[in-house]
Amino acid sequence: MKKLAVVILAAGLGLFTNGVVAAENVILTKGSDTLFVVAQAWAEAYDRVHPEVTVSVGGGGSGTGFDALLKGLVDIANSSRRIDTHELERATRLQIEPAEHTVGYDALAVYVHKSNPLSSITIEQLEEIFGSGGQFERWTDLGIEVPGCKDQRIVRVGRQNSSGTYAYFRDAILGKSHRFDLGILDMLSSKDVVHLVEKTPCAIGYSGLAYATPKVKMTCIAIDESSSCVVPSVASASDGSYPIARPLFMYVNTSPRAEIKDYIEWILSEQGQCILLGKGYAPARPVECN
Repeated sequence: MKKLAVVILAAGLGLFTNGVVAAENVILTKGSDTLFVVAQAWAEAYDRVHPEVTVSVGGGGSGTGFDALLKGLVDIANSSRRIDTHELERATRLQIEPAEHTVGYDALAVYVHKSNPLSSITIEQLEEIFGSGGQFERWTDLGIEVPGCKDQRIVRVGRQNSSGTYAYFRDAILGKSHRFDLGILDMLSSKDVVHLVEKTPCAIGYSGLAYATPKVKMTCIAIDESSSCVVPSVASASDGSYPIARPLFMYVNTSPRAEIKDYIEWILSEQGQCILLGKGYAPARPVECN
């Protein structure tokens, strides 16, 4: 309650610098929904070892995080993709130099309903399902029938376009068209994708490995028909064998204040990386965790 009062007091007194609340020892973070689970865990653990510092965590997608960072509304942008050309051009105009920190790795999983007999899928098949002009509209096009899926029409579930997961899946999967097909259900969060797939026998969706539950099924992914498929896991994300594994980032403005620098260093420490590993992500470096 005491630390919350500090933030409210600062806002009430109008203590702002470039839009950022200038309350002492407050770190504001926002962005990637993929990173949200572990970002919350980091904030809670850091509070226990540094009770003098308050870390605020917000989601909304990687694009939202970059926008907030460039507007001076947050100290750290969490992202599941690299900052793009347009964002860098905007940063240059604003005389901002975002500094990139790789904080871990994530296997982007493809989820289907528990009743779906599909066990593996190729990158090409995913493109035919999600890409503009794709040929696969029904599960029977893949040679299977899904129990409980009345007309076998595939229900495709994805993320909104401010999401780094959306951008990474588009870049990694939609090689020919580089455009998603119309009619994909865009969810606001990674958790929402998995929840909808869980409730919908006809569905297929993509989301971070950390959001896996026993109520959905993850498919094995192969690059093509001649390749062996690889199951999404912390190990396959770490060794690079999983075809759609990706780095996770935190961006700060160059020369951050001491509290922000210390927080990033703690996240990259063994303690911070073991918290990441415990939440289902692959660490940025080898660590030994209890």
